[in-house]
Amino acid sequence: MLGALDAAGLAPGMFLPVSELNRVRQALVDELLVRRDWAHDAMLAERRARIESALVIDAAPVLEAQDDWSLSAEVFDLDMARDAAAHGATEIVLDPFLRHPTPPVTRVRALADELAAAGIALRLRTPTIVRPEERRTTDKWLALGLPVLTGHLGLVAELAAQGRDVHGDYALNVFNVLTARELFALGARRLTPSIELTTEELLQVAAPWGGRGFSVVLYGRPEGMTIEHCVLSAAFDRVPTTCRDLCVQKHVNVSITDPAGYTFPVATDSACRNRLLHSRPVEGGEYLPKLWRGGIRHVRLLFNVPGEPVGTVVAGYRAMLDALGEGARPDVHAVREQLGGLFTRGHFARAV
Repeated sequence: MLGALDAAGLAPGMFLPVSELNRVRQALVDELLVRRDWAHDAMLAERRARIESALVIDAAPVLEAQDDWSLSAEVFDLDMARDAAAHGATEIVLDPFLRHPTPPVTRVRALADELAAAGIALRLRTPTIVRPEERRTTDKWLALGLPVLTGHLGLVAELAAQGRDVHGDYALNVFNVLTARELFALGARRLTPSIELTTEELLQVAAPWGGRGFSVVLYGRPEGMTIEHCVLSAAFDRVPTTCRDLCVQKHVNVSITDPAGYTFPVATDSACRNRLLHSRPVEGGEYLPKLWRGGIRHVRLLFNVPGEPVGTVVAGYRAMLDALGEGARPDVHAVREQLGGLFTRGHFARAV
């Protein structure tokens, strides 16, 4: 009800109907609600201003030289590396630790020379876990002097301090601008943000740098986790590190199936750890134009399962990047059509 009503302005004999009193009351309530919202919005605006002023991003400089775009194919086999190079990859990332046995260092050095003659870079991918007792083996590969991709934070800091060309992998869990800034400050020349970010979130992380210095995984099976317990040795009741006949000879391709029926490939790596891979490859070609407009120019393709269509996928993405570089519209579904329905869109459109 109205607290008080001044009816002195009404002529004698006139009155206000109940409907009009109700209308006036409702109008007053609406105005009070608006004024309350104004006060609440002002309080929130002041709070946001204080938070933003405390988190002003002074973007760390990106050490990577400005370039056009790149297409990186990550493989574990030298023949796959040559296949990717022949179909348009501008960089090959070799993970020699992914499976038993590791390729000979001399053959990898020869591959680096072979690719360099074709204008294609070779980059070494390190394991995410490197214990002190494993450094001797890791150092043997680092001694090749190749550029490095790593998800190991300590190696990012150590190698960058030595002046090495270091890229940060998605295992570094770059979820926001602050993390990216710290890693660039450590000396990382390029970063791959977390594979759990949506397209919009990826662009937000890369925005302070205009996309420069960032890459994105658009195809392949990322590593979901690294397992210290070897599922293969457990299945055959063998002692880990002494049962390499299983993963090298008898059971090269290992997988596990969850209760929902999804099958996940397992890579039995050189340190006798198991890397659990996604059940289906991510395929994000449809999001490439939007990422390109946001300044992200570096695309990564992961090939960590035997028998993958390396040439087909690399050629498809090379055609997309060529089209974007020329200002044309790319066929963003070309790779997807070759895969049939055996892919997932990942988190590009849907958050975790």
